[in-house]
Formats: sequence, C-alpha cells, structure tokens
Amino acid sequence: MTLPDLRLGVNIDHVATLRNARGGRHPDPIRAAHLAILAGADGVTAHLREDRRHIRDEDMERLKRQLFSPLNFELAPTDEMVALAARLRPHAACLVPERREERTTEGGLDLAAGHARLGAAIRELTEAGVRVSLFVEPEIEAMEAAAALGAPVVELHTGAYAEARGAGAATELERLRSAARFATSLGLEVHAGHGLTYHNVQPVAAVREIVELNIGHALIAQALFVGLPAAVREMKALMREARS
Repeated sequence: MTLPDLRLGVNIDHVATLRNARGGRHPDPIRAAHLAILAGADGVTAHLREDRRHIRDEDMERLKRQLFSPLNFELAPTDEMVALAARLRPHAACLVPERREERTTEGGLDLAAGHARLGAAIRELTEAGVRVSLFVEPEIEAMEAAAALGAPVVELHTGAYAEARGAGAATELERLRSAARFATSLGLEVHAGHGLTYHNVQPVAAVREIVELNIGHALIAQALFVGLPAAVREMKALMREARS
C-alpha cells in the first residue's frame, strides 16, 4: 500500500556556515533555498541562533521576502526570537532548545520545565498567524504535554535513532513509531528530523503518521559532491520509495 506523500524541508543552515567561514556573501543561503525548491523540496528550514553562528537576521528577512514556498523558522523560545518570528510571520516556527556550547541541537524541549514560557510563545506566534511546532523527544509524555500546550505540530527528534546501531536502532525506530501513532491520536501533526542521512532515512520515512522530514547537514554535505539539486532529488527519491 502506498502511503500519502511525505514532505521534505531542506535546512540551509550549513550553507550559511560555509559562507561565514570565509566572510563575504558566498555561498548565498537564499540561492540554496531557491535551488532546493526548484529541485523538489517542499519547504525551507533555517535556524537563527542566539550567537548567529550560521543564519543571520538579514538571511531571515530575505527568505521571508523572496521565498514563496513554506518557510520554517527554527528558534529558541526566547523573547527576542519569538518577537522576530511574530514580526516576520513565516509559514511555520519550530521551537527548539538551544545551548550556546552545543555544536547542533542535542535533544528535545523540556516541556515540563518550560511550560509557562512555551505556552506564551505558542500563543504569541499563533496570534501572528504562524503555525507552531515543538521539537520533542519521541516519548508519550512529550506528546501529551505538547497537546496540552496547544501546539498543532510536533517534530520528533531522531538523533538517538540516527546514532544507534543494530538492535538499538530498531528500538529507537519503534520509539518513533509509537510516539508518532500516539501524537496522531491526539490530533497532532507529526514531523521528524535530526541526523537523518541517505543511509538511515527510509525506515523513518516509512512511518505512516509522519508527514514531513526536515533534513540539513546530510543534504548540504552531499551537495558538495553532486550539487544541491541532485542531492535534493536523491533524498526525495528515497523518501518516495520508502512510502511505496
């Protein structure tokens, strides 16, 4: 049985990382966003961090002005970032935890500890017309907390699955399946991402309840060798194969 199509959001953060390593304007992450869409991506994701290590404020401004496909703004639920997202009004905003010393986002939000702050952020963004998702661990309790907070979407953190091997990978995949099923039963839309590659994406893509994957590092790394359009088309082909 063929499952419904699975959307691909391409994270362009590491195009900006490469640009910032040398200074100047090239490679341009906004050009990468356009190329990804033309190659079949369904949307673009960009994470504006507190330290602006890759994506910068002007990148977000340009993406909002120039991109006519869905823009997913990843951000920490701070007053500064929430206010910026509410002003820019992207299609979606994914609230993520952020620690300055981490290389990349290392886990899901602590929904219990951040309940009041997250609730306020969800309300402000929703009032601005932005669809909010919460980046969470694939745990039943997290799905319940997300639903209670009023977020319409959860993005399951696939990092533990991506790092596991053998029986551990099977265990983590079952955690993702169970969380996705339960989230859907609560009326939440389910996305997934973090650490997904050309080698491990298909089992996650085959989870029927997941409707969107957000992938960045693996795509940009592959693009160095084959070009971004080819890298996007290859990932989309793997996702379609898994859904069929």
